[in-house]
Amino acid sequence: MKILKAAWLAGVMAAALGASAQGADLPTKKEPAPAAATGPASCTDPVGFFTTECTLSYWGVTFYGAVDMGVGWESHGAPLNRNIISGVEELVQKNSNRSLWLATPGGLSQSQIGVRAKEQFAPGWYFVGDLSFAFDPYTLSAANGPRSYLDNNGVPLANQTSNADSSRAGQFYNGMGYVGVSNPTFGTLTFGRQNSLTLDGVIDYDPMGASFAFSVIGWSGLTAGAGDTEDARVTTAVKYRNEIGIMHVGALAQLGGYGANNGAQGAYNIEAGPDFDLGAYGKLSLDMILAYDKGAVSSAPLSAAQNLANPGTLAATISDDRSIMLLAKWKYGQFKISGGYEAIKFQNPSSPQTTPFTDIAGITVVPANINNNAYAIPRVQQVFWLGGRYAFTETVDAGLAYYHYYQSSYAATPCANSSKSSCSGTLDAVSFDVDWKFAKKFDVYAGVMFSEVQNGLSSGYLHGENLAPTAGVRFRF
Repeated sequence: MKILKAAWLAGVMAAALGASAQGADLPTKKEPAPAAATGPASCTDPVGFFTTECTLSYWGVTFYGAVDMGVGWESHGAPLNRNIISGVEELVQKNSNRSLWLATPGGLSQSQIGVRAKEQFAPGWYFVGDLSFAFDPYTLSAANGPRSYLDNNGVPLANQTSNADSSRAGQFYNGMGYVGVSNPTFGTLTFGRQNSLTLDGVIDYDPMGASFAFSVIGWSGLTAGAGDTEDARVTTAVKYRNEIGIMHVGALAQLGGYGANNGAQGAYNIEAGPDFDLGAYGKLSLDMILAYDKGAVSSAPLSAAQNLANPGTLAATISDDRSIMLLAKWKYGQFKISGGYEAIKFQNPSSPQTTPFTDIAGITVVPANINNNAYAIPRVQQVFWLGGRYAFTETVDAGLAYYHYYQSSYAATPCANSSKSSCSGTLDAVSFDVDWKFAKKFDVYAGVMFSEVQNGLSSGYLHGENLAPTAGVRFRF
């Protein structure tokens, strides 16, 4: 009976992935671990669904989701865009313009709905799968970063709405879409749309939980995507994870390129790190992740002239990206301290893109707007973060974090000013938040992030800083 049930679940998830792949031919949060064998009871009535910890788990399938809605003010912001995954720009951007009160979807986490499966089909062996869809709770539109660029094609910076690139690109599987098998001894092997190992690392080791409103590396996917946010998730990934003694290891490889709904021609990640139980001194985890993305795509809106020539398309910079990410976190009593460092090297692509292609959002990119030569001199960007959280009670905690980018000059003549984006430059941000879980599935939060750019990283910006306090409420099931 268990084998039949597992086969049925596998068929459902495989059919969904098959539809995903077909659509591709025509795209934080780390994927949740497979549901435990024991846990909260399944919901039996609507009242219990909202007032207890019950889950929507039946016959090996769990339905899950989150709705996160808030309000905020920005000293230099841009109006809400229904397609950008964060809704607004809490992190300072080129078009950060004027003070605004804004609806702020997803302050702590992306609103989403999903279905997860785990079912034993043989002793110690489980079928696992996950399919999820992310959306804007105010407009109910699909999270679609590249589409937010399309919305702003040809629009002057001062008149633009919020926009940013993303691996979430309007697909019905814009979060997760994978199936696989799992065994306590041999590990977990999965295939389909999954987080990169670098995105998993950001989520696990960011003191702000990769939130949009309070985390630079949560709002921006540069770190999670090993240089380009479209590579934070891979649609056709084979991924392996296991724990061997105190070590945890992982590997990811991409099958197929742009035509398979990926943001690169190829992507490869490996990871290893130990977990130490220090007894009375808490628990310490370390990680190292190496990543290589071949022909990575960084999308951009068109200028007015480009839009006249090729309306309905986007611009793109193509590069080969390599990164090394070092991570650490320590839990001691009510304290959690975590931080990380990533060095990213951007180079001109080894296989330049010279023909039109369709990006992960199904939007055409034409050769006239493709840049294969942005990094004649390699660009090196370093990212550092450190912070912590303190649990005052079982339901109330607070966090404080600092983020820093440093870009070395990659201009033909080295420079350290804002005259060119290839000059050396920095980004600095500090954030603070308080979160109160006032009911089993509800929490309310408030906090602030201040971000500032200097020199090359501020080139072309209307303003170089943004102060963005945010408050909201979240429902998770």
